[in-house]
Amino acid sequence: MSIPVIQAPMFLVSNPKMVTEACKAGIVGSFAALNQRNSEGLDAWLREIIEDLETWNITNPDLLAAPFGVNLIVHRTNSRLQEDLQAIIRHKVPIVITSLGAAENVVEAVHAYGGIVFHDVTNPRHAKKAAAAGVDGLILVCAGAGGHAGTLSPFAFLSEVREFYDKTILLAGCISDGRSVASARIMGADLAYIGSRFINVAESGASEIMKKLIIESNALDVVYTAEVSGVPGNFLRKSIIDAGLDPDNLQTKSKVEIGEMLTCEQDEKKAWKDIFSAGQGVGSVCDTPTTAELCARLKKEYDATVKAFLNEMVGDPR
Repeated sequence: MSIPVIQAPMFLVSNPKMVTEACKAGIVGSFAALNQRNSEGLDAWLREIIEDLETWNITNPDLLAAPFGVNLIVHRTNSRLQEDLQAIIRHKVPIVITSLGAAENVVEAVHAYGGIVFHDVTNPRHAKKAAAAGVDGLILVCAGAGGHAGTLSPFAFLSEVREFYDKTILLAGCISDGRSVASARIMGADLAYIGSRFINVAESGASEIMKKLIIESNALDVVYTAEVSGVPGNFLRKSIIDAGLDPDNLQTKSKVEIGEMLTCEQDEKKAWKDIFSAGQGVGSVCDTPTTAELCARLKKEYDATVKAFLNEMVGDPR
């Protein structure tokens, strides 16, 4: 890896090209298994990604690609869980990112072929459960993150989890540039987890409407609500309004239903497809570079920040 970053898997946004370009640029690329509408499609995507990265590594032996990951929803309402898991096992996916429940059987299955499991959590209670399930790393989804986010400050959350967890910690929430990646490392995280900034890359599966709205939005345009999917998350206010809904008076949903994520229907509008999820970091997004260009920018900013920090701490070695 060129910098300690994972490109977060984003529902209906991440795709194979986005993943492979990230890996070639030296960060972990990942995608959500549910971005493919069936397990056969997931199998095809995994084949495509692996073949592309193998070809890259053969032709670029001095610039090997970073590993890739797949996000797997382990919630009981995901009827595809076992089929998708079998595809992941068959292709020996290096990194599996689990969400909405930490399942020991999934961890054991991935460990059996040599893979590792990172699990996303939004509070210390869930972090302890995931740690007990044997995951290899915890993704701390803090306040302001896109998708299903928490409400805790990264300072409080990271500090508390470090008291009982000594494995890999990934920090998520409003990380949009290399300076923020360096800050996450200084705070004690091992890796930065970046989602919303990657919505606006050339290879992204996001619509042009969504990309334009990302550029036009700032932190105050992000609504934190459980009424889109049943789990609290961040969504762009204007997309809620454009869907014909009142962001301040959304119909209450009692629980998440993975089936609804698959069909994407709500009030005759498609949740997630037309109601866009993004984090508070959108205020710093002003363009749509290629994935490679963005990764190069992140690395340049990260290296400069680390160098400046070290110079401040120990003095300029020159």
